[in-house]
Amino acid sequence: MTAPLQLSFVNFSKNSYIIVEGKRNADRFFIIRTGKVKLSKEVQVVAEESGDTLGPGDFFGVVSTMSGHSHIETAQAITDVTLISVQRDQFSQLIQGNAPVAMKIIMQFSKRMRYLDGALTRLTLKNNSIDDASHIYEVAEYYAINKLYNQAFYAYQKYVKCCPGGQNVQTSIEKLKKIAPYIKNVQQPYKSGEMTRAYAKDQIIFFEGEPGEELFIIQKGAVKIIKITDYNEILLAVLKTGDIFGEMALLESKPRAAGAVAYEDCQLMAVNRDNFHHMIKTQPQLTARLTTLLSERIWLIYKQLANTKISDPLGRMYDMLQIQIDKKKVDTNSITNYSFDFGLKELANMVGMSPSEGTLVGKKLMENRTFQIIQDKLFVKDIKEIIRQNAYYRKMQQMKKARNSNKIV
Repeated sequence: MTAPLQLSFVNFSKNSYIIVEGKRNADRFFIIRTGKVKLSKEVQVVAEESGDTLGPGDFFGVVSTMSGHSHIETAQAITDVTLISVQRDQFSQLIQGNAPVAMKIIMQFSKRMRYLDGALTRLTLKNNSIDDASHIYEVAEYYAINKLYNQAFYAYQKYVKCCPGGQNVQTSIEKLKKIAPYIKNVQQPYKSGEMTRAYAKDQIIFFEGEPGEELFIIQKGAVKIIKITDYNEILLAVLKTGDIFGEMALLESKPRAAGAVAYEDCQLMAVNRDNFHHMIKTQPQLTARLTTLLSERIWLIYKQLANTKISDPLGRMYDMLQIQIDKKKVDTNSITNYSFDFGLKELANMVGMSPSEGTLVGKKLMENRTFQIIQDKLFVKDIKEIIRQNAYYRKMQQMKKARNSNKIV
């Protein structure tokens, strides 16, 4: 029999700091019982949708605690406060048998993720995110231009199906006929009731803008999450076995915020809305896992948002490399060299550079002899070189900011 959950109460006086941005080893989050707390960040790129002042019933510190990363914000008491302290290993017990609370947390995280994802898209791509199926036509055009005819054929078909009255339907039909002779194996869509699905490398799982009725759990292989904008592919993440994706469209009944493509041969479990609600009620471990994954993504996107404020392009690349190291929780004290699971083109995509700018800055990066390209993947012989270079460019950024502030004064 499971022991009853024992939560502790902690008090902070007005103006006290509760958590501090950058502090590592976050092991607990807080729920406000009484009083008010103000959140702040060193780099405030976008205003939080829900504001930065929290009151009774609100919680903070969940992202860092559940992801196991450093704190991404500072929390300060603006009145005397009483908080409920929840340790990481208490989370599953907290939500067990309380599906409404679990769903509230997941829904809040999902909305926060969608909001931040939209902000990052506007900042890095200088464009608004696409939120309807008409965008599938642009995806099809991207694949056709790059002579990836299997993917283009599937995308044109999906566009015609999702947008029967769209302005590019007739053009899509004509292009389907034109590229049909070049198709080797036509990708067939799965039926909604099929839970186990297999995708070969480079096959499309779903498109940005497509209606979403399922989330996916990777059972084997890897999946890349992408956006196609201005006929460029932007790599958002590479997900591996055990990861969950596609949950935002399922939970919010909104179009897919990004596309998913098999990065290598993979096997997935597809979970529809009914199955998902059942799993939330009966499997608190799944809820904890999903909350952890959402926390990791929110942590990552905050770091990516801060990356957009670095003015030096090479500095942005070094910062993104350190973000990826931190994301994987690499122990830089015990590991000397490291192989990333992406190359220079993908790195340029991550920081929102055009292909031409990415090529130029990538060449500058490779002038540092500690880097090599091995089997199209970036390899660093001395991982601490990334930390040193990132610290240098951050210092230069701070000095530039200080000079600009003095000019304004």
